[in-house]
Amino acid sequence: MKKLILVMAALSLFAFAFPVKKKIKIFMAGDSTMSIKETKAYPETGWGMPFVYFWDSTVTVVNRAKNGRSTKTFISEGLWKSIYDEIQQGDYVFIQFGHNDESKEKVDRYTTPEEYKANLTKFVNETRAKKGIPILITPVSRRKFKNGTAVETHEEYSPLVKEVAKALNVPLIDLDEKSLELYRQMGEENSKLLFNQDAPGEHPNYPEGKIDNTHFNELGARKIAELVLAELRNMNLELTERIIKPVVKK
Repeated sequence: MKKLILVMAALSLFAFAFPVKKKIKIFMAGDSTMSIKETKAYPETGWGMPFVYFWDSTVTVVNRAKNGRSTKTFISEGLWKSIYDEIQQGDYVFIQFGHNDESKEKVDRYTTPEEYKANLTKFVNETRAKKGIPILITPVSRRKFKNGTAVETHEEYSPLVKEVAKALNVPLIDLDEKSLELYRQMGEENSKLLFNQDAPGEHPNYPEGKIDNTHFNELGARKIAELVLAELRNMNLELTERIIKPVVKK
């Protein structure tokens, strides 16, 4: 009996010294720049795909981002509800939209600035209502160069994300700015290496070639995911404690 008591006491001390982290989920709400791609789209890669490999076993990444979605269609198609229904206390929701919201020529997707802010506010408030933690992300920049310099491609909608983040006191990752900075560092020619660009006959999925300055290839997706991770490390969030620790060789 005494041995059992001693064992239980030791286990209690161990548990106190090394508390078990609660398992959580990171939900990803966004568009094609973040989404999981079908094999037929390869080498096109959403940055949410390599993002899953940054986390320890206590984190499950649930990527609900879909090609072509705006905040409006993400709601109307029930994609947001599929996240809302699953959110548990302590879960995170990464929210990145803008590419399709700002496309006036695509009437079914287009979201006015006022609607865009209202939809982002809805995502934030409903996440918090379920005791989840929202993180707002400005839309990742497209690759566009003018006179040899990468220029902004989301002049209107990225500031709206910042406005909502400030008004609601939400953690913000300015991925538009960080990705634009990356393109500038790499330069006009080398930055092509980040995107889904193939010469005719280079890849069987694109026999006629592909010139795409919006969607990433594997390298680009990893670089963008690394930018997001670097920004997370700068935030005072419990989530950063769940980043995989490097294996130190003795």
